[in-house]
Amino acid sequence: MGILSFIKGQFIEIIEWLDNTNYTLVYRFPDDDHEIKNGAKLVCRENQAAILINEGQLADVFGPGTHTLSTQNLPILSRLKGWKYGFSSPFKVEIYFVNLRQYVDQKWGTANPVLIRDPEFSVGGRPGRVRIRAFGSYNFKISDPGVFFKEIVGTQGLTTTDSIAEYLKRQLVSKFTVAAGKSDLSVADMAAHYNVLENAVKGDLAEEFGKLGLTLTSFVIENISLPPEIEKALDAAAAQAARGVDNTMAWEGLNVMRDAARNPGAGGASSAGMGMGMGMGMGQMMAQMMGGMAGSMNPQQQFHQPQQQQFQQPQQQQQAPADDNSLEAKLRKLKAAFEAELLTEEEYKAKRAKLLEAF
Repeated sequence: MGILSFIKGQFIEIIEWLDNTNYTLVYRFPDDDHEIKNGAKLVCRENQAAILINEGQLADVFGPGTHTLSTQNLPILSRLKGWKYGFSSPFKVEIYFVNLRQYVDQKWGTANPVLIRDPEFSVGGRPGRVRIRAFGSYNFKISDPGVFFKEIVGTQGLTTTDSIAEYLKRQLVSKFTVAAGKSDLSVADMAAHYNVLENAVKGDLAEEFGKLGLTLTSFVIENISLPPEIEKALDAAAAQAARGVDNTMAWEGLNVMRDAARNPGAGGASSAGMGMGMGMGMGQMMAQMMGGMAGSMNPQQQFHQPQQQQFQQPQQQQQAPADDNSLEAKLRKLKAAFEAELLTEEEYKAKRAKLLEAF
């Protein structure tokens, strides 16, 4: 009895695997040099597959369900073992369980900026180029356990999502770079066409993943970003357009005036230089505005305008020149600066109250 119990203990009768993790792709059943009994039960749960390996060679593959290991359902192994008329003795093989469930929310991202062509950044007729970064998530699953075992486990020994993640990320980033380069979309328009890039990447990777026994079930682009200096320039251009200013020099001049008004103690030669540049920019803008106004007048208005100026000029000369240092002149200048949005409302009120107190 003792010998029979020992022999019976060396035979495996039930083979199964309970997965307690969320990242195990392949699990090798520990046989501890035990042999499998003829007629043993192989239990594969939902989203599981079992692979039998004989002396390093893939034999039979089983899907979900309970399987009795015998000559009838081990055709490949029977051929490899030379079992022509059945067998009664125990046999020894390696058994691997493969997880077929979907692995979700896997992260991908560009480690380095990707250089693409962008029509919105073209200069002098030359195609524009811009560097972008992107990141997102993807889902995948093992669709062909036999192929996956041969291509991934058998050659590279990758058995967890962590070990295969870097390999898959490189494939995803490579295909994303190709898809972004072929899309002919401006970066500004990509946000509205993420699905176009996503479908392109999935289509390009379908065959590549299929060769590994994998299926890319989902690929999501969460964000595409530009270098900080380009984002800053785009924000400045958007603010300029929102203000209705179409002259970049005038816009910069207004910003200089605003900063100078907020920092009156910063004067000196640098402020004078900025003031000259600002004045030139404002002068050009005013000249453009006056030119547009003159062009919109009819000939009669343009003909009578000099005469009106001749009659008005003596009247203006008869008026006493305003004192630039008077309280009224200072208040007018202060209000003009406020209306030009060079001062905030709080700054305008404070400076106005200070002038009135001094008077």
